[in-house]
Amino acid sequence: MADVREIVAEFAGRRVVVIGEAMLDRYLHGTADRLCREAPVPVVAVSRREDMPGGAANTAACAAALGAHVTFLSVIGDDAEGHALGAALAARGVSTDAVRVQPGRGTLAKNRVVAAGQILVRFDSGDTANIAPEMEAALCTDIAAQVAGADAVIVSDYGYGILTPRVREALRQALVRVRAHAAHSCPPYPLFVDAKDLPAYRDLCPTAIKPNYAEACALLGLALSVESDRATQIAAHRDALFARTGAQIVAVTLDRTGALVLTPDDPPIQVPAAAATATTGCSDETRTTGAGDTFSAAFALALAAGGDAGTAAVIASIAAGIVVAKEGTAVCTLAELRAALAPAPDAVGSTDATVTGVNGVTDLAALLPVLAARRATGARIVFTNGVFDILHRGHTGLLAAARAWGDVLIVGVNTDASVRRLKGPTRPINPLDERMAVLAALRSVDYAIPFAVGEDTPQHLIAAIRPEVFVKGDDYTRDTLPEAALVESLGGTVEIIPYLPDHSTTRTITHAAQGTGATIAVS
Repeated sequence: MADVREIVAEFAGRRVVVIGEAMLDRYLHGTADRLCREAPVPVVAVSRREDMPGGAANTAACAAALGAHVTFLSVIGDDAEGHALGAALAARGVSTDAVRVQPGRGTLAKNRVVAAGQILVRFDSGDTANIAPEMEAALCTDIAAQVAGADAVIVSDYGYGILTPRVREALRQALVRVRAHAAHSCPPYPLFVDAKDLPAYRDLCPTAIKPNYAEACALLGLALSVESDRATQIAAHRDALFARTGAQIVAVTLDRTGALVLTPDDPPIQVPAAAATATTGCSDETRTTGAGDTFSAAFALALAAGGDAGTAAVIASIAAGIVVAKEGTAVCTLAELRAALAPAPDAVGSTDATVTGVNGVTDLAALLPVLAARRATGARIVFTNGVFDILHRGHTGLLAAARAWGDVLIVGVNTDASVRRLKGPTRPINPLDERMAVLAALRSVDYAIPFAVGEDTPQHLIAAIRPEVFVKGDDYTRDTLPEAALVESLGGTVEIIPYLPDHSTTRTITHAAQGTGATIAVS
């Protein structure tokens, strides 16, 4: 996983084209202290009106707030809502040169009446039929002109008549030309698609798509499951998702439990939802307007800046968490994202340099004061453990996913004596100090620490470290983890994440023995 701060530093100045339904999000704020005589409903005395970009227009505003130069392609009406939307986009630094006006078409608008911070009613207006043929032609011309010079393209298709088959075909042809010029027939040129009908974009070879959990289930023909099982349920059908959408990356948003990121060859990565930390301190579902648009914009920009799927998902989740903490249709600015990613001040000063030792290998006595200092700045501590005898892709994927659950990842490592008790006299292949040094050298790992002498489980470490999150692969369940009860008794949570099948140290050793003809006893 790449360094998130290095990737975010590359956001500024990226050229992004956003295509989709332009909507106006209008908020009518007032007070309600009496009931209407005609009906038992509150009377709202409106004192303030806010007009904000909504739908794909908000995605464009989000990308601009994150430092990109954004051109928005859409069609609106020649009406008051359309004029208000154009002004709102311009105020947020979004180019509207390619926003076409269709006479007689009603601009899509979502009007919310708000009293004391509570939405009382929302009423929608505007046309959702396909745009006129002359508008299709103009939009196709704009696509051909704008896509060629972009660093990324974001499609935000609500199914309201902008991305017609003719427009999608124009986009496909434009992408073919761009990719041919770059000597690539498919991504890495970032095409990020958030659409109600994802299979309609299969021929465009999207770099990444963003269905929510319900959309992914509908696409796969699955019944909805409880929150704790959703990531495992979707990960089991990843091949079908790739086959039906043609995407290289699938980022399934899972509401309060974050997002699941899938690629064809790497282990699944589950990224937790970032906590809402702005001044309101509120993270309930009434404040999620715009979070998905922010996720899309940040994910696409991270890919354009050279980030991998996991890095993009972590950045997008943090940006979305910043938006959830705000009222109304909001954006995350580049300054806010940088501040959220800034390393926490180390209250113990130079002590941290002494505890890291070689490549982050440490002992418990030296580590505890460092963790106390990090917690004082609001950091979340994540813990996982294992033998990690011969590091493989299953391990690295698990560790990258575990790191995404918090701010500091500590890996507990079985001692050599413990490994012999668990695996037999021929193990470990690599001694403890080498296993810890290799682990701590990974970007995802902050500290590697050995189990207490004589222990085969990390009970002693967990009791001392008191992690906020304990992560294990789905070859375990909550009920089969002896440490689960201890973690929860200390106020932490247990997270079971998808693990890449058919990858294990035992399997690796067995294959090596078969290749050399040696006889090696493994368990």
